Amino acid sequence: MKSAVETLNPTRVRLTVEVPFEELKDSLDAAYKKINDQVTVKGFRKGKIPARVIDQRFGRGAVLEEAVNDALPKFYTEAVNEGELNVLGQPEVDIKELKDGELLSFTAEVDIRPVIEIPDYTGIEVTVDAVGVSDEDIDKSVDELRERFASTSAVERAAAEGDVVTIDLEAKVDGEVLEDGVASDVQYTIGSGELLEGIDEAVTGLEAGGEATFTSQLKGGTAEGKDAEVSVKVTQVASRELPDLDDEFAQMASEFDTLEELKADSRKRLGSMKQYDQATQAQERVLDELLKLAEVPIPEKLLEDEIKTRKHNLEHHQLGQMGLDLPKYLEIQGKTEEEFDEETKEQAVKGIKTQFILDELVNKEKLNVNQEELTEHLMRRAQSSGMSPDQFAQAVVEGGQVPMLVGEVARGKALAVVVEAAKVTDTNGEVVDLQDDDETDEADETAGTAEASSDETATEAAADTAADDDKPETKNEG
Repeated sequence: MKSAVETLNPTRVRLTVEVPFEELKDSLDAAYKKINDQVTVKGFRKGKIPARVIDQRFGRGAVLEEAVNDALPKFYTEAVNEGELNVLGQPEVDIKELKDGELLSFTAEVDIRPVIEIPDYTGIEVTVDAVGVSDEDIDKSVDELRERFASTSAVERAAAEGDVVTIDLEAKVDGEVLEDGVASDVQYTIGSGELLEGIDEAVTGLEAGGEATFTSQLKGGTAEGKDAEVSVKVTQVASRELPDLDDEFAQMASEFDTLEELKADSRKRLGSMKQYDQATQAQERVLDELLKLAEVPIPEKLLEDEIKTRKHNLEHHQLGQMGLDLPKYLEIQGKTEEEFDEETKEQAVKGIKTQFILDELVNKEKLNVNQEELTEHLMRRAQSSGMSPDQFAQAVVEGGQVPMLVGEVARGKALAVVVEAAKVTDTNGEVVDLQDDDETDEADETAGTAEASSDETATEAAADTAADDDKPETKNEG
């Protein structure tokens, strides 16, 4: 077999392959055997039909076609290996010449990973938010905890903001009561904005037994989006009472004995959260600067597949779980379809560039992933997916996704290398030290957010799939 590689552009090549006919012998034998097992010819036992009879009855061309389809993946893979190509996805194969007893000639066009020069990233400088926990932050945290332990008690007065009212609702459209427009004993906190627009004004000032009518656009149900005339009746008004801020509250709401101890713990916890956010911000900004420095050609087919994958996951998984479709989502986001498409393309480009650059950095720095790192990453992914570690691990193994997870960890380590070399300062001008045990973990997540959104994205699937996983699609010109 002879092969040659022609570079069409930085991300696509054309292989030209010539195969002497004798190298098709095994595939021809297999083709005759397959046809033997599928057909019946009078006078011959099944599976014992001579090759010359098959040629006469069914045509030599059918045998050759079967043999070529069987042999193509092997010869294509040999050509890829001979050319030392890092291919992405399936090739487009054209059979140029097939001379019985002489020669098979074909071409295969396929996307490849571009050759990337890792830029000098040692001069990257970024600025991040300073970490600081104010007294106002502590007070807000304690107040939120206090809200969770609020109690209610019925009162005989007009309802006011912050009160919890029990109400009956009835919605009419064009004078007709909707089947799903009646609700009783609904509890609503005035001012929360959790129900219909206009309800706060309608119930404020009403005592138990009071009624009001208002017009509101329905947010869901059979008449979603339509204006409805809504009747509301208040059956009870209750005031919310917050517990006193004292040691007794601290003992009730936490494991601490005093309010000061509770506040000190809140300060420590908020500080840790802000430090984590700062580290994540640093990694995201360092990654953005790295992407600006590197020239990364993007394979067109890979980008197209990545965009399709992202849109499919959004429409059929994320929005489906929220009970939304794409038009409604765009309406909520205040975006046009053109703006959404452009945004999706930008995210896909960033994801592909991130993976290519970090993968190249993994190779350059000879970064390896050990079992402990893989297990820790798997535990985090399991937690974010809502599955147990055992369930998630089983799903990963059964889906053949272990290489994908290894790649995620390796790219996280590569990003950590870049972050370590960068100069990170906060808005106060202080140098930020990101050297801690969680740096690589955070980098795993930062690298992951820039890549695709599915469990196995088009980018990852193309990068991790061997060239001969599926038979190439062929077009016969001869």
